[in-house]
Amino acid sequence: MTGWTSDELKKIGSADELKISSLRRDGTLRNPVTIWVIRLGDNLYVRSVNGRTSAWFRGTQVRLAGHIQAGGVEKNVSFVEEGDSAINDQIDAVYRSKYGHYDRQYVDPIVAPEARAATIKLVPLSKGS
Repeated sequence: MTGWTSDELKKIGSADELKISSLRRDGTLRNPVTIWVIRLGDNLYVRSVNGRTSAWFRGTQVRLAGHIQAGGVEKNVSFVEEGDSAINDQIDAVYRSKYGHYDRQYVDPIVAPEARAATIKLVPLSKGS
């Protein structure tokens, strides 16, 4: 595994939306789903607004890997669940700041306990992965 480049972090972190595709058991990619993405330091995070039962989130749990597209960047990634309460508090703050220009009916669910329980850190994979 490698880290994100500064350029990738900037482009993905400033993108309003991200397309995420998880790997199926047979190694093929599922159809992409468009979701919100945030940057916190040198990490990128996504959440399922519908919690752990949403189809796309369940898909990330099958092979723990997939592909993302955002801000002109395409990357194979691994999906790492984030369960740290203190980090989730920081992630909440970034979601509120980045997406606060949207109506609360859209922002409040992404910082609710159900969505917090479905927080994933995106970790870039090297080309051979």
